[in-house]
Amino acid sequence: MGRVTGKVAIVTGAARGQGAAEARILCAEGAQVMLTDILDEEGQALAAELGENASYMHHDVCNENEWNDVVAATEDKFGPVNILINNAGILKLSELTKTELSDYMQVINVNQVGVFLGMKVAAESMKKAGSGSIVNISSIDGLVGMSYGVAYVASKFAVRGMTKVAALELGKFGIRVNSIHPGGVNTPMVTDSGLASSGGDGDNEGNIFSNVPLGRIGEPEDVAKLALFLASDEASYSSGSEFIIDGAMTAGFTLG
Repeated sequence: MGRVTGKVAIVTGAARGQGAAEARILCAEGAQVMLTDILDEEGQALAAELGENASYMHHDVCNENEWNDVVAATEDKFGPVNILINNAGILKLSELTKTELSDYMQVINVNQVGVFLGMKVAAESMKKAGSGSIVNISSIDGLVGMSYGVAYVASKFAVRGMTKVAALELGKFGIRVNSIHPGGVNTPMVTDSGLASSGGDGDNEGNIFSNVPLGRIGEPEDVAKLALFLASDEASYSSGSEFIIDGAMTAGFTLG
């Protein structure tokens, strides 16, 4: 038996990177998974690779109607939702005084509003299931600030706060809600931003992750394993909590 056998999951931003790793591990551990993204070609290819226990839908997480459609389609194909991984996110870097409102709002809409809508809509399906686990992907930038990241930091702090509100309100329905706070992870979002090189596993030269105490940038599978734990019944008493996975990047200062 897999760790999430018999459970139905939705993973947003699942076409590549961290979301793809989360979808893969949930399927491997027995869940039926609805992958959603706006990268249709990549998302469809991954769903086909994962087989009959996976399906793909085009999904703009900022659109409430599309959220309703995704949850309805998931219920029709697999049954009521037990697991939601709110993974979709974008990163735009710019100096505070030079940040355009349109860019700021685009980040807020995807990273913050998308999580709000996901929790709002999926929770109703989880009530039908009798329980559920919502895993919201925040960031260490939802715990500390980052220069040139005013929109991203604001959105990730909001995810952290909304997670706690949802945990308080949904606990009586058997629904757990937690947030994951990754540091640098070797995904296209991070490498495309210029924060990290794309040279492969552990290649930190010339980027902000060169001094991570564990000596490497994180990999998508690192985060996916933590998401699997929180999605599973192994985490049955964990809710409203923040789980940091950053190689000790935010642990403090080192003198040597």
